[in-house]
Amino acid sequence: MVRKPPSARVPRRGALALGTSLVLPGVVRAQCGRFPNRPIRLVVPFGAGGNLDTLARLLTPGIAERLGQPVVIENRAGAGGNLGTELVARAQPDGYSLLLGSNGALIINPLIMERVPYDPMRDLLPVALCFRTPNVLVVSRKLPVTTLAEFVAYAKARPGQVQCGSAGTGTSNHLLIELLSAATGTGLVHVPYRASGAATPDLLTGVLPASMEQLTIALPLHRDGQLRIIGIGLPERSPLLPEVPSLAELGVPDGGLVSFIGILVPSGTLEGVIDTLRDAVAAALADPALRTRVEETGSLVAEADTASPAGFGALLRRETELSRRAAASAGMLLR
Repeated sequence: MVRKPPSARVPRRGALALGTSLVLPGVVRAQCGRFPNRPIRLVVPFGAGGNLDTLARLLTPGIAERLGQPVVIENRAGAGGNLGTELVARAQPDGYSLLLGSNGALIINPLIMERVPYDPMRDLLPVALCFRTPNVLVVSRKLPVTTLAEFVAYAKARPGQVQCGSAGTGTSNHLLIELLSAATGTGLVHVPYRASGAATPDLLTGVLPASMEQLTIALPLHRDGQLRIIGIGLPERSPLLPEVPSLAELGVPDGGLVSFIGILVPSGTLEGVIDTLRDAVAAALADPALRTRVEETGSLVAEADTASPAGFGALLRRETELSRRAAASAGMLLR
């Protein structure tokens, strides 16, 4: 009998491991190696120049530095964020395709649209919440109110007459108007505009008395004295405007809907890969220079307890329940 030379023999345990690795799907084998070993793409499901895109470009250098690989932003706009979200939901779960997700495509669209080509709870996994961009109640300087309490009293004295603009039907701004109206009994009349900031000319002239806007849009106008921010949609007051009351103080649950921005990956991504990405995001968010630049835009950096898969997941569930309640109030809930 001819014996194999020692170099040709493979121990039985090693042979089993080798055989197993040969039949593993390619995506799993790739994740078993060092991660990451090539560039990562971050899909932003909206066009360049918007709030998500701006924050993505502030965030990615810190993530890339921690991972030791480039993070390339890919703008995939369309269908209210659904196009880019579906792209990542259907991508290989190898950690190299990330989604910068927000309220619309992750929560609101699946509740109010007839067909959404993905299930955010089934097809995506949260990595970390990155930013919160509060919605704020803005009033025209021509309206005879200066505080949130005065606005509520003014609107309650005119039920069904006070108009409040938003960035469009089904946006987080719109649904927050519904929550505010229900909590205060003011009967606000929703006026949809085509985009964030589109209501500004009518607010300045006094044609529109009030609007629910993202803080990034309203803050410069408030600071310049052109408009007045009287309420902020957060569970607590914002460090950016500590004198402005939270809508939670009026009984709006959790202060209402907050425009959030976080990173997600396709379902099936290995836990170790998610942990690596989470750590990289946390390191980027911990940079004081990043916090300063983000706050200058009117957004807030996520706190450590939400900059994690568990924390972000809890926020997604909470925001889904609030959005469902608001959509039902507006007669828009489909599922």
